[in-house]
Amino acid sequence: QVQLVESGGGLVQAGGSLRLSCAASGRTLYNCVMGWFRQAPGKEREFVAAVKWSGGSTVVADSVKGRATISRDNAKNAVYLQMNSLKPEDTAVYYCAADPGRGLIRLGPQSYDYWGRGTQVTVSS
Repeated sequence: QVQLVESGGGLVQAGGSLRLSCAASGRTLYNCVMGWFRQAPGKEREFVAAVKWSGGSTVVADSVKGRATISRDNAKNAVYLQMNSLKPEDTAVYYCAADPGRGLIRLGPQSYDYWGRGTQVTVSS
């Protein structure tokens, strides 16, 4: 079992930056694909970015491409999402998730077995 805790959210002005962190406990994230998802009130949870165990392969959603970078530090059992040039439409609860599957990056939330409770990102206009 994996426990995930997100941090780093907050209130920022449009154009600002945040670095979200996800700390894991319970066991290491060995071989887990790690993903970031976000969910705005009344909307479905959407894929933001994911990274393989090796850290060398990532997928970033078009909505944040060029503005978001996902990375992981396996020694620290952590994953990060750096977001720049934030827009009001980025406002959402951001969730960290772990997929202990075959190591392939999947875009669907249903593919991820472990979830954090989320961290709120609010971008003011």
